[in-house]
Amino acid sequence: MNANSPRHEIDELHLQLGLLQTLDVGLIVLNKDYQIHLWNSFMENHSGLLHSKLFKRNIFEAFPELPSQWLRHKIDSVFLLKNRSFITWEQRPYLFKFKPHRPITGEAPFMYQNATLIPLKSPGGEVDNVGIIIYDVTDAAIGKIGLEEANTQLQHLSQTDQLTSLYNRGFWEARLRHEFDRFSRTQAPSSLLMMDIDHFKKINDNFGHPAGDEVLRQMAAILKDVTRTTDIVGRYGGEEFGILLIDSNAKQSLRVTERLRDRISRLVVKHLNDEIRFTISMGLTEISNSFQTHEQWIQLADQALYQSKSNGRDRLTILGTED
Repeated sequence: MNANSPRHEIDELHLQLGLLQTLDVGLIVLNKDYQIHLWNSFMENHSGLLHSKLFKRNIFEAFPELPSQWLRHKIDSVFLLKNRSFITWEQRPYLFKFKPHRPITGEAPFMYQNATLIPLKSPGGEVDNVGIIIYDVTDAAIGKIGLEEANTQLQHLSQTDQLTSLYNRGFWEARLRHEFDRFSRTQAPSSLLMMDIDHFKKINDNFGHPAGDEVLRQMAAILKDVTRTTDIVGRYGGEEFGILLIDSNAKQSLRVTERLRDRISRLVVKHLNDEIRFTISMGLTEISNSFQTHEQWIQLADQALYQSKSNGRDRLTILGTED
């Protein structure tokens, strides 16, 4: 048979169409009026709509849920520039909201998709149609999302005190160092409040360590409540906590210490059949150019805390600022 005969060309066309129908990817062909000229079996199976029902229909009329303005711009640029365009699931999770290919065992609520837009040239070299290839990348997307979530959780765990869910000492002190460096550039005020639960050893001895743990948890909850989201609250060690009050001088920080003392004075920690009350001692220091390192800032706040405990506990001492 002549390779150029009409019969051969028809057979070759059927072969190509058969191949397109068996591809495990979606394939759509649109003309310049966004009319559908090809909708392969992958698209039929996942959409539930046959090619014969969609042939020459405007894709945006057939699927009004598509991001019309954004997708038109993408398609038009392929016609104009005659270059491919790509859409990844990170940019947009899907073009067509199909069910995942493993709806029972899969973890995805829908099929994540990548898409490639291809200019289709006529024999004269003009781009009369655009092909859209839809790839099912659900497994890869779920894997990446799961990895990112695991990394986020690990990062959170590396920064967080397990008992109180506050920042742990290492991360809290790193944030304090960052704020110290920021002050050297901007001279924006910040204050450091260190505090300690009075007679905490007696709480453990009299009520047991689980009761002591509950005291620490409820203390941490109050610290979160009385501070702003911009403040940095951490467990410094044992029963000692630190709060970095961003953009607050010592006088402004007194509002936090007053709220904190009020909440602690009204707190009753209930554990089993016991009711536990406690007080706290505090030391406050405003950042200053006299500090050469952030450690000196912590040392002065700790010194103020020590004076509070030495002078009878249940009080606040301010060092390093004028009265």
